[in-house]
Amino acid sequence: MDIPVMAELAGRGESPEILFWVGCSGSYDQRAQKITRAFAGILNRIGIRYAILGKEELCTGDPARRAGNEFIFQMMAYQNIQTLNNYKISKIVTACPHCFNILKNEYPELGGNYEVIHHTVFLQQLIDQGRIRLKEGGSFKGKKITYHDSCYLGRGNGIYDAPRKILEALDAELVEMKRCKSKGLCCGAGGAQMFKEEEKGTTRINFERTHEAIETSAAFIASACPFCNTMLTDGVKHEEKEDKVRVLDVAEMILIELNA
Repeated sequence: MDIPVMAELAGRGESPEILFWVGCSGSYDQRAQKITRAFAGILNRIGIRYAILGKEELCTGDPARRAGNEFIFQMMAYQNIQTLNNYKISKIVTACPHCFNILKNEYPELGGNYEVIHHTVFLQQLIDQGRIRLKEGGSFKGKKITYHDSCYLGRGNGIYDAPRKILEALDAELVEMKRCKSKGLCCGAGGAQMFKEEEKGTTRINFERTHEAIETSAAFIASACPFCNTMLTDGVKHEEKEDKVRVLDVAEMILIELNA
């Protein structure tokens, strides 16, 4: 894929409309890379001027801060802020709610002040503006889709409507889980739990959440977070439902239905 890198643009004296913050998961996890490619594919198709930091992008430090290592967090954050400020970045879009939350709400106290938008909100804005046009009678039309609310996106930042409006634009039948929106259940990966062994209990949180999703009889579980996507995909495998239920990011769904 032809992905513009910020250093190259700056070298030509150009500036992007948005900086696409990829994040660690979107860069290194094989499943999450598909989400990154899908979102970049949408931006390429509709002609959005964007760039990524590439090798200059560090982890935001969110897992370090959640795990209690404030020193590592601040070291990463200050370096990212210096890079972003050097390029005079003002608008950042990211597909990771963890990156979104910390860039938007916790970087300002360290001198990093940016307009930070989650990709679901950005995509919904593009649909409303007519810049994204979707096929009529596409592959999701009339299909049951249930949406899993990411903790950082939902309870953390009150973003519930944008991803659901995207699913409605796909002409899908949205079926809600019993625990949704402000009462949604965590996928089990938040708070740096992704990187540690679980504590003793009767079941894993992602198994519990996936079971709730499968109970809706939905053919697709839509997510808007690479961590949630991984946990729910593992849950579907545990339930041995891979042939009946697919876990997709909203960006992947839009790319499938994007009208060329």
